[in-house]
Amino acid sequence: MDTAVGPAAPCRALAILTMEIFPMRERRLAGGRSTPGTSPRVGVVFLLLMACLPGLGQAQDDTQLAQKSQNPVADLISVPLENDLNFGVGPRKDLQYILQAQPVIPFRLNGDWNLISRTILPFIHQPELAPGFGDVSGLGDIVESLFLSPAKPGKMIWGVGPVLQFPTATNDALGQRQWGAGPTAVALTIRGPWLVGALVNNVWSFAGRGDRADLNQMLIQYFVIYTFPGAWSVESAPVITADWKADRDNRWTVPLGAGVGKIVRLGKLPLGTSVDAYYNVVRPDHAAKWQLRIRIQLLFPR
Repeated sequence: MDTAVGPAAPCRALAILTMEIFPMRERRLAGGRSTPGTSPRVGVVFLLLMACLPGLGQAQDDTQLAQKSQNPVADLISVPLENDLNFGVGPRKDLQYILQAQPVIPFRLNGDWNLISRTILPFIHQPELAPGFGDVSGLGDIVESLFLSPAKPGKMIWGVGPVLQFPTATNDALGQRQWGAGPTAVALTIRGPWLVGALVNNVWSFAGRGDRADLNQMLIQYFVIYTFPGAWSVESAPVITADWKADRDNRWTVPLGAGVGKIVRLGKLPLGTSVDAYYNVVRPDHAAKWQLRIRIQLLFPR
């Protein structure tokens, strides 16, 4: 038997382990029927293998690119693909899987100002939340943020603008059926290998279906990132949310955790990769207990 172990062996082992953890599942339908369902493992295995790609050469440039990719208002086109695996959702303590495509496109308005567009397109596999409803999968509500930001920032980097939510969900269980809008802002600073900052927004509904609850929701994401030579990084970037319409005991979701990241290259294309784990120390009833976040960020430096 050939027992040689190449550099890809740990990645193959990690992929096999993931397939064991996330086996193919049947989709439960109303009336007790079942049909073969999709599993998050395909996306997870793909992202794990991509994260294992070796980064050869260009270490210094990639280290600088790593910090730029972590800046939400950088003059950098990127397409983050974020896989969120939320464990312990609903009365059956199931797995919820969300793939978020988040294209970020900066526009140069003039020599002084940039406009950064950040779109979030969520594709959701929702486990059964109530008996008889079954699992559902599809597109959720799309969120668009626009940041007006100085083209030549100083020590403090910032951006402000509107955030819009569109009722694009393909199923009632995947969205809120409300049009929403509000303000958003981001501020950060870079000091040597450290990047520290926060992003915040609040969305209120202004139109939508009358049989669905109005929106008044806040999001806060702080990020503390340390980048090492060689484009490795350690990070903590939890997403804290508050639903101001909910009861006080079910209002906040507060995760704590951290992860690691690295810039790798697929040919000449740089990719930002990261794996994070977060535990929800405060959460509403039937919300996830903890989350595994696996991210691939396609980068297109100018």
